[in-house]
Amino acid sequence: MTPERLRAFCLEFNASVEEFPFGPETSVFKVLGKMFALTALDGQPLTVNLKCDPDEAIRLRGTHPAILPGWHMNKRHWNTVTVSGVPDRLLREMVEDSYDLVVAGLPKAERLRLDRP
Repeated sequence: MTPERLRAFCLEFNASVEEFPFGPETSVFKVLGKMFALTALDGQPLTVNLKCDPDEAIRLRGTHPAILPGWHMNKRHWNTVTVSGVPDRLLREMVEDSYDLVVAGLPKAERLRLDRP
């Protein structure tokens, strides 16, 4: 997946926005103020930090060398994924799961506004 496609995919989700709180080189994708993805789109190699269920994070790290504990993140809940090291389909699933985990933690009224149970 290219940096452009990763950015476009992250912005496809309801109420998702791209912000730069850590400087112009680091894209932070948020839903209603909560981060679900963090990446330096011009990084070599391209990596992205994604939220993940802790048990699933351990499983993914054990089966994919390109998935590591989240760099500068809570390593129990975040993975750092080298984009070129995983199939596009898996990366898309991981981004979507990260978004869904963040949305699930929002207050019910905000979840309903997003049209997501």
